[in-house]
Amino acid sequence: MASRLAALISKPQRWRVCRLAGTVRYRSTKQSVATGGSSQSDCTEDGLFTEEHLQLRSSLNKLIEKEINPYVDEWEEAKSFPAHEVFKKLGNAGFLGINKPTEYGGLGLDFSYNMAMAEELGNVNCGGVPMGIGVQTDLATPSLARFGSEELKRQFLEPAIKGDVVACLGVSEAGGGSDVANIKTTAVKKGGDYVINGSKMWITNGMQADWICLLVNTGQGPAHQNKSLICVPMDTKGVVRARKINKIGMWSSDTAELFFEDVRVPQKYLIGEEGMGFTYQMLQFQEERMLAIAATLLPLQKCIRETAKYTSERKAFGQPILNNQSVHFRLAELETEIELLRSLHYRCIAMFVQGHDVTKFASMGKLKAGRLAREVTDSCLQFWGGMGFTSEALISRFYRDFRLLSIGGGADEVMLSIICKYMNILPKMPIKKK
Repeated sequence: MASRLAALISKPQRWRVCRLAGTVRYRSTKQSVATGGSSQSDCTEDGLFTEEHLQLRSSLNKLIEKEINPYVDEWEEAKSFPAHEVFKKLGNAGFLGINKPTEYGGLGLDFSYNMAMAEELGNVNCGGVPMGIGVQTDLATPSLARFGSEELKRQFLEPAIKGDVVACLGVSEAGGGSDVANIKTTAVKKGGDYVINGSKMWITNGMQADWICLLVNTGQGPAHQNKSLICVPMDTKGVVRARKINKIGMWSSDTAELFFEDVRVPQKYLIGEEGMGFTYQMLQFQEERMLAIAATLLPLQKCIRETAKYTSERKAFGQPILNNQSVHFRLAELETEIELLRSLHYRCIAMFVQGHDVTKFASMGKLKAGRLAREVTDSCLQFWGGMGFTSEALISRFYRDFRLLSIGGGADEVMLSIICKYMNILPKMPIKKK
């Protein structure tokens, strides 16, 4: 399977806007061999993904249905999925380094292929497993791939792409989740090492991870200029996996509280430049937020589809529940909202691939995805009645899992602040007098 995916590398894509049937759509400028002209068939119905993207999604879907979905219920009950086992299968198939450099085992494709994968992972029957995979591909490794040294990439990135190791990202702390500038964990230079002290909270994959991409304070300067990213092996002396956190949703994804007590790592484990960690992390956040949007689309559509099926079969007062105008109109409204979110998301992807700053649009998409996830799952669960309040219904799992979207990766309120900043309407904070 990996070799078939690798064949995509020989088909580089450049994006341009094409107008079809009065709508703006994005498609590849790949030329037709037979005619020497631009092939209209390159535009798929969604307006962004080419046939190559669809082939990748088809291959991933087969793996999902064979290696993941049959075991989801078991993993949900166990409150964890076997990350090393699952990641190795994904790595063997080429899915953990889609847009990573080929010299480290990646496929070297553009970011749109990563998003095709993320959207297809929405076919997994829970939110926890796709979230754990997304941490490996789009949270813990992008900065390493962009700014890490050759030695660092060989030691940490290459095995992550192969699925030989599990990675996690350490940013949030008990006193600083969305407020990244306020983290307290420090790394102080001593000899040729960094000595790390502090803690991290709500760390996805934290109980199983082999290494962590850790955001720390390495200086005393301004909050946006004193932070660095460091690769820390989780078996290093002083790294403590304090506890596995119980959550209301995302059960199959393990979440850890971590402590770092005089943890020594070589200074060469620094990613890029010292003091640039905040900037690097902000770049990673954009990919994380687009990942979150992509992973939401199919589950929300599945909620609507399953609800329509259930309410067409379930009768109340002598007729199918779906026959009530309030029900089928509501499902139509929600489906419309999902398609609008998809359009914004695909526009954001195309801009990102072209090299544009997508901070505003990624924030808008993340905000809308979080709110829409709450709206769709709540509305659909209501139509399931008592059955929706049981763990037997998939809708109840999605209701629990996707509540996280408005909190993790930047809370709704943070997204609103970012959007306000780009609109030039965010009030300026008063300067504190010394």
